[in-house]
This record gives sequence, C-alpha cells and structure tokens, in this order.
Amino acid sequence: MHQDLISDPEAVAALERADALHTALTHIVLEGGDLAAIAEAVGNALGCGVVFTSTDGRERAAHLDDVQRAALADAELLDPTGRVRVERIDPEGTAAGKGEALVRRVVAAGVDLARLVALRPDGKIHSSDVQALERAAIVAALLVTRVEAITAVENKYRGDFLRDVFLDRAGEDEYVAEHAQAFGWHLDRPVMVVVAVLDPDAIASLAPDPEDRRAWQDRFAHAWRQVSATVDPTIASVAFSREVVTLVPVDPADPTDAHVVVDRIIAAVRGDRGGGRIAFSAGVSRVSHGLGELPEAFRQAQRAVEIGRRVHGGGSVTRFDQLGLHRLLALVPDSAELTSFAADVLGPLAERTPEAADLRETLQVLLDTNFNVAEAARAQFFHYNTMRYRVGKLQRILGPVATDPHLRLDVAVALRALEIVG
Repeated sequence: MHQDLISDPEAVAALERADALHTALTHIVLEGGDLAAIAEAVGNALGCGVVFTSTDGRERAAHLDDVQRAALADAELLDPTGRVRVERIDPEGTAAGKGEALVRRVVAAGVDLARLVALRPDGKIHSSDVQALERAAIVAALLVTRVEAITAVENKYRGDFLRDVFLDRAGEDEYVAEHAQAFGWHLDRPVMVVVAVLDPDAIASLAPDPEDRRAWQDRFAHAWRQVSATVDPTIASVAFSREVVTLVPVDPADPTDAHVVVDRIIAAVRGDRGGGRIAFSAGVSRVSHGLGELPEAFRQAQRAVEIGRRVHGGGSVTRFDQLGLHRLLALVPDSAELTSFAADVLGPLAERTPEAADLRETLQVLLDTNFNVAEAARAQFFHYNTMRYRVGKLQRILGPVATDPHLRLDVAVALRALEIVG
C-alpha cells in the first residue's frame, strides 16, 4: 500500500500540499491570523482559488485571481452583486468550465457560521485536497467564533451609543462626534437614516424558534454592515432588537445621489434572494443636516417602514417624503381613533369582510378616476352597467359621494386610515 502511494506522483504531490497547508494553518492560528490569511494559505498550498463567504454567499475573504473569478461568473456561480451562489455548488463538486468548484460548511458546535468555496478552473479537485479543505474549514470555524464573540460585544456597545443619540441623551454634539469617530463613524454630516426590518411572515416561516430568529437577525445586520462598508467605511450601521439602522451620507452638492446609494445598498443586501436571503422592508428618512436632527430622522424612517409594510406589503422600500396623507395619519397616536373615524365615514364598508373589501376596491378606483364610470369599469374589467349598479350601491351606503366634494374627501381619508391601521 505504502509502495503504491509512493509510485503515484499525484498522491505524493497531494500529501505534500496537505503537509504544507497544515504547517501554514498552524502558524496562522498561533499568530492570530484572519480568514484572508487562511484563504491565501489554502490557495497557495493547493493551487486553487478560495473564497470564504457568509452562509448566504456574501464574500468575507478570498484568494482569487481574475481568471478564477471569471470562471465562477461564467459558470453562473456569481450573482450580479458579486454574491457567490453557494446554493448552486455541490459539496461533491460542481462543473465550472473545464474545472470544478466545491463547497464546505464552516461549523462550530452545531452552529452554521460560513462557507468555504474552492475552485480549480482547469481540472478536478483531488480527494486529498478535499480533506485539506475540511481541515481549513475547522480552523476557519475557530477564527470566526472568536471574531464573532468580540464583534457581538462591540456591536452592542455601538448600538447602545447610537440609540442614545436617537433618544437625544448621548451628550453634547462635540462629544458625540468625537465618540463616533472612535468607532470609525462620521455622524456630524448630512445623512439619510434607513431602517430595515425583516418581514414577519418570512422570518416566521424560516425561523420559528427564537434562537433561529436571533441568528437570522445577526446575519441580516452583518449583511448591512458589510455592504455599507464597501460604499463608505465611515457609515454607521447597527442592529437594534428588531431593526437594522444605517446612516447613509448625503452629498450637499447632489442630494439626489443619496437615494441612488440607498437603492444600491438595499439591492446588494437583497441580492437575488438565493442562498437563504430573507425578505425585508426598509424606510428612508428625509435628509438630517446635523446631529440634532438625527432623532427626528430616525422616527421618520421608522414610520416610513411601518406604513410601507401595511400599505404595500412585505419587501417594500418607503421614503418618508412619499407617504403623502399617510404621513399625517401616522401622527395620530391612537389607532382606535383612526378605526372609529373610518367606521363612521364608511359604515359597513369598513368591515373586515370579502364583500366590504371588494366594494372598497371599487370605491378607490372611482375616486382615482374622479367617478368616471366608464373609465372605472374598464379599470376593473366590469361591464358599464355593473359599475353603474355599484356606484348606486355605494351612494346608498355613503351618501352622494359622487357629487359632494367634502364627503368625497372624508371617504378618501377614511380609506387611507384603514390602510394605516391594517
């Protein structure tokens, strides 16, 4: 057996690579290295490309040249945002051009931490190299666990500080700005506050257990921090209990560019929804021109995401300036008052029944078309006489809504109030 091994040059070379990698990994552990160092060591020892990603494929560290990245892209293993489509890569190997890519989970104590993806664009990955990759995944798990423990403490401290800023109890502006700089943040500048929240239906279906929900929330917060840092490393992005808050800088010379940056960050966090990405909604504030305006901007972003989810459903991105009448209604502190107003104006149309919902939809179309019966009939694919019958029924319930502008205004506001209270 030993003689057969010696006579197999490929097996001998694989053993030599594994031994070199073992030595390199030992040095990395003893010297406190990071994932980038492991990726480089694995890539150099095994002669392949290596990427460490989050569990959903977001790159954390890599040792890849342009040819290897192109091979991943040509095999459709990269999405347009650069995410590695780890869900498409088989642990036993997936074709990548003339070569092969495979993936290994990075796991510690049963907790899924990351992915290790290896690529050889010009051939198969040797079975002995696979064993070496598994050893590298174990070392990576130790490093990730250590880093995440430190990061969790730092992020809690940062989150507590930014929460104090939003509650206007962090201290004088000069102190706040200096303290933020210690975190690498630049707060004393024009920003838009973005509040992102995982959609309840999505998180309930994927993570019914509280511990799983916390893991999803941590992964979501990490995605926002990582993407924001690629745009501007001085962006503040923190996780609160149920939301992630990010302060996107605004160029005073071109304020509209901030909206483009916000959209780009959201698109990168969302990706192509593969690899375990989860649906979320976001709210965007008006521009905050200084530290003193941050508390109000935070409240605006919170209202925007809450109302956007109620009105547009999950996965929405809502800007505070676009709320229109909803913005005023959201200022009413008692939702029961909104419900009562809607019931007084709409009567049985405010009920939670399929028939009431159907008539409310027709009523909204009529309001949108200025009670043009023919146009409303076309919009709802009804016969003209059917729409005339519905108009008559609505007016019997509401009164002369087609001709009374004051009543029409009350009805329009009542419909919006129902949207606000859900």
